[in-house]
Amino acid sequence: MEHYLQIQKPELDYTYEFETNQLSEMSECVDAHGFAIIKDVLPNNIVDSLKQAVFDGTDPNRELGRGQSRTRHAWIESGAGAWNLLEYEPFMKIHRHLIGSDDLTVHRSAAIIRMPGSHPVAWHTDWCGFSQDTPRNSGDVLNRGMWPSGKWFYITGSRPEHGGLCVIEGSHVENWQGPEGFNLTADKRSFYKVGEEEKAYADFDVPGCVPLFTNPGDMIVFAHRTYHGAFPNQTDEIRLSCAIGFRKRDHHIDIPWEIPEVGKQFLADLPPHLHKYTHGYTSIDTSWRG
Repeated sequence: MEHYLQIQKPELDYTYEFETNQLSEMSECVDAHGFAIIKDVLPNNIVDSLKQAVFDGTDPNRELGRGQSRTRHAWIESGAGAWNLLEYEPFMKIHRHLIGSDDLTVHRSAAIIRMPGSHPVAWHTDWCGFSQDTPRNSGDVLNRGMWPSGKWFYITGSRPEHGGLCVIEGSHVENWQGPEGFNLTADKRSFYKVGEEEKAYADFDVPGCVPLFTNPGDMIVFAHRTYHGAFPNQTDEIRLSCAIGFRKRDHHIDIPWEIPEVGKQFLADLPPHLHKYTHGYTSIDTSWRG
């Protein structure tokens, strides 16, 4: 753990932390460098409710043990604790700005629990648009758009020793060839050291690596191509994170799966005044294969 405690907040030659009234400057930073942080988006009471919502939707029986992790896909379907974010205007204002439209549809959502002792998350990009082949899984269907892919709240904070997020600055540009000394994997979703086995790299001695230090109410934004990873959680505190992302309502996605029952129940239970955010909602079937 001492190694990760020694990692300091980076001092870059550009500003990458912004207030909620600096959304244009934030977008310019994402366009130029691939990421940004918006400070104090959520107040403490919403952060606290989200912590409970992550547990309720991801590990309701508190079964996870030391070293384990779990992701809840379509987390917004887990209950009102998740969809209450749709009621919070400062949060929705950011998304309208990011998407460039007032007419939004919930695209994807997720919550992650990483227990003490959990392993690092290898470097990867969420974007699946490098290939135009037939999609192989549900993520491949949903992650081919150009909307920003990262809109995360690390609601227990992001710091290296606690499994915090890191990004590679500048990795969001088209035709990026990987960090110096590394090759991209064949599918371009990750990279590996020159001369070593081709598999997603899971260490952090990578040129351009920027560890992100955030408070629980801060919002992390990164571009759809930006490569990112997460440190191991070497503290005794459970790490919690969650995200809801949107796309323009008129961007229809023809899904090859039927919306699961839990997704149908979400659509039935959502208050009527929030239905404007579910036109064309796809949910996700993580078992689907092309």
